[in-house]
Amino acid sequence: MSDPGTACCAPLTGTALSPERAEEAAALLRALADPVRLRLVSLIAASEAGEACVCDLNAAFDLTQATISHHLKVLHSAGLLDREKRGVWVWYAVRREALAAVAGLFEPAAVPA
Repeated sequence: MSDPGTACCAPLTGTALSPERAEEAAALLRALADPVRLRLVSLIAASEAGEACVCDLNAAFDLTQATISHHLKVLHSAGLLDREKRGVWVWYAVRREALAAVAGLFEPAAVPA
């Protein structure tokens, strides 16, 4: 029988999320929790220049430009994308630190030596 004060197994993550960090992460995850938005982030992140024009993104979907623009606005508002207007088009780039924050939500605990 194990000691009641001893955990039965090692923790999976290094630390639990603080309430503030959980709120921030939830906002990012809500923005990504749509297949179109998840694919948009993926397409932009995979582009050679690290950015993509909304005109190029429209061609990848069977959706109206207004719908794509709405999804991009949600991603930008959540802090996942940067945007820059160039002439009549808007260019989007993934904010690396935002993706790193999502990727690092459940960093593994250090393995004892």
